[in-house]
Amino acid sequence: MQQILSPTDRPSPASSGYRVDPGRGESVGRVSSEWFSRPADERFLSLSDLHRSVKTRADRSRARTVESRDVRVEAARDNPERLGLVLPGEPEPVMPTHWSFGQLASLVGAPAGYLRGLPAPIAGINLQYGLTHHRAEMVKTYTTEDGRTELRAVTGPDYGRIHDHELVEAVMRIAGNGTGDTRWKVPGCLDWQTMTYNPRVDVTRDTTTLYASDRDVFLFLCDDLNPIEAGRLPDGSPDLYFRGLCAP
Repeated sequence: MQQILSPTDRPSPASSGYRVDPGRGESVGRVSSEWFSRPADERFLSLSDLHRSVKTRADRSRARTVESRDVRVEAARDNPERLGLVLPGEPEPVMPTHWSFGQLASLVGAPAGYLRGLPAPIAGINLQYGLTHHRAEMVKTYTTEDGRTELRAVTGPDYGRIHDHELVEAVMRIAGNGTGDTRWKVPGCLDWQTMTYNPRVDVTRDTTTLYASDRDVFLFLCDDLNPIEAGRLPDGSPDLYFRGLCAP
């Protein structure tokens, strides 16, 4: 998100903030979309809290490469909606997510949308046939234990994965805790009545831009205490920008 900012008579950010002209620059709605859609338990007040959450999730996950013919599809006749996979080394059947089911169907050459509309026993027969005759022979599975074991991903054996906690760790190397201990921090707030941006506000669940669910992560930080002067506005005041950092 990029807006052109200008100080009112060059005030210090701590006192009166920066005036914003929404008619200039470019607006990107990704950050506001994340802010609007995230529930309270997906909002974090610091990068260390965010890292702890996604690292715990990764610690409960496991990737393994198995022969596709060793994967057994299990469907319950008394529950036409329930379909599980028995993987080598897993004591109980694992439940595919919507995403991993589509990946599995794609790997065996079956239309995922069609299979989702079938009763589980019939969909299971099709998947089992595809796995047994899968020409690539090997698949990589990624499971997560969270009360029950879920199959989060099914890929080819050479697929590489960057975990969310590794992304957060990389950001922490330049942004610290993301709360002002470095120049990169959770942004401040814009007063839409006065169109004044205040970079110095407390980080709360209402103002944070650090988010993670049980399967993704999103963060936005900015360097809003060190504006960059890019010229002069028609009234002669400096034309200022703030740098932003968004991941992924």
